[in-house]
Amino acid sequence: MQNKDIRTNAYVLRRTNYGEADRILNLITPLGKILAIAKSVRKEKSKLAGSVEMFSLIDVNIHQGKSEFGVITSAKMIRFYDKIICDLSKMELAAFVLKKISVAAEHSDNPEFFKITDQVLSAINDGVSLELVEVWFLLNYLRASGEQVNLYRDTDGDLLTPDGEYEWDFGDDALMKRAGGRISGNEIKMMRLMISTKLLTSTKVKGSEKMIPLILHIARGLNKL
Repeated sequence: MQNKDIRTNAYVLRRTNYGEADRILNLITPLGKILAIAKSVRKEKSKLAGSVEMFSLIDVNIHQGKSEFGVITSAKMIRFYDKIICDLSKMELAAFVLKKISVAAEHSDNPEFFKITDQVLSAINDGVSLELVEVWFLLNYLRASGEQVNLYRDTDGDLLTPDGEYEWDFGDDALMKRAGGRISGNEIKMMRLMISTKLLTSTKVKGSEKMIPLILHIARGLNKL
């Protein structure tokens, strides 16, 4: 993008002090990742100060010239997720999410990364179970990155059955049949639901809290965590 003025919603993924009073901002937007300079933002009377904070949804105008960095000409905070910064566990998960999104967005302009960030930060702030949020994020992070989670066939190539008993084989990244296995049709349906619907839909599933620890173990393993 060159010599354009862009107006978009954004989340700040990372801030880096630059020069005496500027900051370079890594933004995730529906257009993908954008690097932009907030000039003089660290000065006491800056009009941008307070509008380009971490853990906040902003409406931002950016002038994109020939440089790799755009210049933020104005910004307005739409929502500040104040409950995140008051809770260490929430802040750690939110920071982890922003770091993962920053890495993925380096290689893709998929608008799903903005949608995922938007849903996750909102859910963390609003008190949704952090384990459930992490599971949903990790599964959808893989989806948006183009990695398909196999939830339809086992390691033998057979279709999964509702009454089957399985364990996850991280070598083949698939479910394998095992008598007495901990993974049943309920966990499989829950993972399919998480990948295909919005985050808040998962919170409405009765008994989901019992399934989440096991699914979280799988999701972390798939993300090599």
